[in-house]
Amino acid sequence: MDRCSCIIIEDEPLALEKTKDFVNKVPFLHLSATFDNALTGLAYLNNSKVDLLFLDINMDELSGIELLESSKISSQVIITTAYQEYALKGYELQITDYLLKPFTFNRFLQAVNKARENIIVRTLEPQPDFIFVKTENRLEKIMLNEIVYIEGMRDYRRIHTVNKRVMTLQNFSEFERLIPSSLVCRVHKSYMVALNKIESIERSRIRIADQLIPISDTYKDSFFQLINNKP
Repeated sequence: MDRCSCIIIEDEPLALEKTKDFVNKVPFLHLSATFDNALTGLAYLNNSKVDLLFLDINMDELSGIELLESSKISSQVIITTAYQEYALKGYELQITDYLLKPFTFNRFLQAVNKARENIIVRTLEPQPDFIFVKTENRLEKIMLNEIVYIEGMRDYRRIHTVNKRVMTLQNFSEFERLIPSSLVCRVHKSYMVALNKIESIERSRIRIADQLIPISDTYKDSFFQLINNKP
C-alpha cells in the first residue's frame, strides 16, 4: 500500500505535537485528523475509515481503553501512554503496539511498520466463513452466513442463527473484531445484525426474523453507509 491514513487521539498538547512530528517524518503515513479527547475521535471513527489510530489512554470523559472496549475499531491501534500498567489490557484488546512515553522515533517507526504489515496482510486474507465462540465448557462453531442477529443480555450475548441460539460471555467488541462489518454489523449498544437477513428498515428500526431491532444514533451513520454501499 502506498499511503496509510491515520489519526491521533491525545489530550496532552506536547505529546500530540511530538506524535504529529513523527508521523510527518514517515513517507507512507498520512495524518487525516487529530483530537484532544476520545469522544470527538470516536465520532470521527464512526463515520470515516482510518488505517491506523494513535491512542492515548488517560483522558477525561472517555479513556482510550474504554473507547476500545465500547466500540468497533477496525483500524490498527498503537497505544501511546506514560503508564506501563495498561500494557496487558491493551494486548487483550488486540492492539498493534504499545508505545511507552517518552518513546524514540526508532521505536515509533518499529510500531508503524508493524501496523503497515498487518494492514497489507489483512487485505490479502480471504474473509472467514466461521468463528468459534466460548459457551459453557466448550467452543461452539458458528457459521457466519447463518447468523441472524446478536443480542446483548446483561453480561451475556445471545447469538441467534438460522438453526440455533448460543449464549456466550464474549463481548460485542470481540465480535466486531472477528466478524467483517460487511456481514454482521453493530446497530445498537445491545444488537448486531446480519445485513443479508434484514427484511425491512422503517425509520430507526430493523425488521429481522420477525423482531424489531432499534438503530441507535451512535451507529446510524455507519449502518446506512454500509447498506448504501452494497451492490
